[in-house]
Amino acid sequence: MVTGNAGDMAVRRAGKDRLELAVGLVAAGVLAVLIVIAFIGRQHPQDRGYPLHAAFSHIDGLGVGSDVRLAGVTVGHVRHLQVDPHNFQAEVTFSVAPNIQLPADSGAIITSDSLLGGKYIALTPGGDATMLKADGVIGETQGAISLEQLLSKFIFSVTDSLQKKAPPATPPTEPNPSSAQAPAQLTP
Repeated sequence: MVTGNAGDMAVRRAGKDRLELAVGLVAAGVLAVLIVIAFIGRQHPQDRGYPLHAAFSHIDGLGVGSDVRLAGVTVGHVRHLQVDPHNFQAEVTFSVAPNIQLPADSGAIITSDSLLGGKYIALTPGGDATMLKADGVIGETQGAISLEQLLSKFIFSVTDSLQKKAPPATPPTEPNPSSAQAPAQLTP
């Protein structure tokens, strides 16, 4: 009888192991589906758009994931940044929503939300009848202007305007020798 109980226990244990394995596989499958849904949900709809390229002299503060805007509305995001080893310009690859068709002579400017805000690419549509296609290049670009450059321009313009508005300085007048007093003599 002892052997019968051991056999029953082995059968029960094998059934329990199969149940644990099935529960583990279902849990792993559910977790994998949730991870995929979370990853897809994190992607912006504009990232499913078509890629465009632009070269800038400076991209200070622009990064992968930065907005691409048209008329103030986000229509894409920056996908990739690199430096061209031949001309040392920053090459930016970004996506634009598939429903946005840009003329071939459109422009791109790196700007910011505010003085200390994050940078984004502002697209300026051109007037050409030909539209940019996937992997097209925007030729008219303006790089980021740094805070130091802005402050320098501001200070220069303020000092320049103050100098223009200030009355001309009058040369100092020579003292009248007759009205000048002789230095006091010390007596011992």
